[in-house]
Amino acid sequence: MLKKVRRRYLALKIDSDETFSSKDFMDAVWSAISKLYGEYGASQTGLALIDYDVEKGFAVLRTSHTAVKMVRIALASITKIGIKPATIHVLTVSGTIKALHKKLENSVYRKLI
Repeated sequence: MLKKVRRRYLALKIDSDETFSSKDFMDAVWSAISKLYGEYGASQTGLALIDYDVEKGFAVLRTSHTAVKMVRIALASITKIGIKPATIHVLTVSGTIKALHKKLENSVYRKLI
């Protein structure tokens, strides 16, 4: 019998004066994860981009619940996207997208997004 995949959603703020395409952003994320954990570690994350807002510098990533710590560490290690300087901050983590948006609406991060 297959186990149900438990997922977590991470709300992210991309802190930079520049704007980035979703492809450039995900390339930077995958690169950071691969550098830290290798191909096998990256394959364990089950990472997917759910939402990306270029103007606001806001993104939502989905990952497996066991890989949240790995993904957070990899995101913290990012200092540039492409050749442009940038940092990525995890605003909040949740088990569903609905709860994630609710947390964001009720939090101090509301003005950031």
